[in-house]
Amino acid sequence: MPNVFDYISWRGDLSFKQSNFNEIDNMIMSRLSYLPFEKIKLQEKETIKTIAKKLKDVKEEYFNMPNDKNLIKEIEKSIRFKDLEITDYCAIRDFNEQKQFVAITIHLNDEEIYLSYGGTDNTLVGWKEDFNLSFMTHIPSQIEGLKYIKKISKEYTQKMHLGGHSKGGNIAVYSAVFCPKKIQSRIIDITNHDGPGFDKTIIETEGYKRILNKIYTYIPQSSVIGRLLEHEEKYKIVKSVQKGIMQHDIYSWQLLGTKFIKSNEITNGSNMINETVRNWLKSTTPEQRKNFINVMYEVVTTTKAKTFKDFTASFAKNIGIILKTYKNIDEKDKKMIGQMIFTFIGAAKDSIKEKII
Repeated sequence: MPNVFDYISWRGDLSFKQSNFNEIDNMIMSRLSYLPFEKIKLQEKETIKTIAKKLKDVKEEYFNMPNDKNLIKEIEKSIRFKDLEITDYCAIRDFNEQKQFVAITIHLNDEEIYLSYGGTDNTLVGWKEDFNLSFMTHIPSQIEGLKYIKKISKEYTQKMHLGGHSKGGNIAVYSAVFCPKKIQSRIIDITNHDGPGFDKTIIETEGYKRILNKIYTYIPQSSVIGRLLEHEEKYKIVKSVQKGIMQHDIYSWQLLGTKFIKSNEITNGSNMINETVRNWLKSTTPEQRKNFINVMYEVVTTTKAKTFKDFTASFAKNIGIILKTYKNIDEKDKKMIGQMIFTFIGAAKDSIKEKII
């Protein structure tokens, strides 16, 4: 079945003037913010072509996914993408604030720009910030996303597309919700590619209601990440050749022409996980979730690993450190961890009962 690389081969020789910006182009733009820009020296203005040349010798291990390197290599050859300007790269990684943020601005033409918000990288702090969504209404990268759109709206006058994959999609929506009305009026659309939703307090805000009809969410059939928390907007289900959580990989999403191949149903596995998480959230307080996640993170970070690569490089040693640390933590914390795990198991059992009944 065709995927994004087939699309680039088929549509790459047509400019946006010849063939309008579409949902596949949108997905490509949202993924570009994942590129390892920190490994190259960026000028104030770059193009897809100049960036591709600079990234050519960057090792594959520095790319979030292997296909990210293939993506930039393929679009660099195409008339459609190669001359698009990329500006205003912003990357912040703060271990103390538990913040991991990245964004770029892509200039589609004289009238439109695309703000691409990056999702979670392979750092432990990036994943910790994701887990913080379970007890925090506003996480640091969302605040950075809002700052970013305010900055870009002052520097440029064009109308804006906002988008991102995974956490990046969540940040794109958040930024649109909380930016001033004047900026909201310049937003064409906001696209969330399998990213989490929000706490109900955000969905109930006037800012959210104002831009609701501009939000487009795509999730694969077995979506896990994209069904977390609340979504007020209707989402479109995309067919994927992968299974389970591996469908989060947008390179596995199937398409035909300029559109994704849609499905009418979410898988039973996705529904089961979604109900389990919802039941767990109902059964625990934000404070309990905060304590649980913070203690678990502290235990893992005693290994001194900053990324998953660091962790797996000395896997046996790091597991030993974790077990030793866990053994020495406060008995109160041990009890809390046990209770939270027991509650999660209970939530899973409840979700199974709900499906059977």
